[in-house]
Amino acid sequence: MEITMIIGAIWGITALILGVIIAKSSLLLFFDLPSIMITVGGSIASMLVAYPLKNLLKIPVLFRIAIFPIKYNLNELIVTIVSFSEKARREGLLALEDDLEELVDPFMRKGLQLVVDGTDPELVKNIMENEVEQMVNRHDDQKRMFDDWATFAPAFGMIGTLMGLIMMLVNLSDRASIGPYLAVAIITTLYGAIMCYLFFQPMASRLDMMTNTEVLYRAIILMGVLSIQSGDNPRIVKDKLISFLPPDQREALAEEEIGV
Repeated sequence: MEITMIIGAIWGITALILGVIIAKSSLLLFFDLPSIMITVGGSIASMLVAYPLKNLLKIPVLFRIAIFPIKYNLNELIVTIVSFSEKARREGLLALEDDLEELVDPFMRKGLQLVVDGTDPELVKNIMENEVEQMVNRHDDQKRMFDDWATFAPAFGMIGTLMGLIMMLVNLSDRASIGPYLAVAIITTLYGAIMCYLFFQPMASRLDMMTNTEVLYRAIILMGVLSIQSGDNPRIVKDKLISFLPPDQREALAEEEIGV
């Protein structure tokens, strides 16, 4: 579980509530049903116009993925690839076929299967790079939904503000209605800003970070598969793959022999 995401959302809401309490105001002043209808309902309507329903139904799944992300152990990945490299160099590429079924990662399994099948190295590279590119495109489409929602919510907050001001100006003669209309005018902007900056924009940033992590993971696999196919010395393979790591992890892994 990505606990920082939960903590951040809870702390953000708590900070807003504490701010109201410290100011000795009432939380009920910040609850306005018409403003919720305009901001939340309006932004959802825009999302329905912008995206097919099948895409929008993925949003709860994306939240779940963000909270419970796949953990990529780069050190373990490098150890595995170097071990395959050592085995291929000692016993031949066909010897790797026995290990393919045990591989959990389908991307690595596919790459090594292409190598075992004797596929041309350039074709292996093109196939695997294309798969990474398509993955990035899919992830960008998913991230864009939150980017757009982060745009729509404040926009409808501003629309609500304009609506509230219009209703207030039309009814200036009725002093009792000025307060409620002014509340709609101001609170809709607040709701839009909260939706954008506390939920949707951070969610888009997190999805982008997760994509970058997966791209790095697959880049290591791609480099490893091509190195194994070219018959590189396992020590060279190890040095190539370690170069993807940050310096602190790189030094620790470089000291290990990993069976080479």
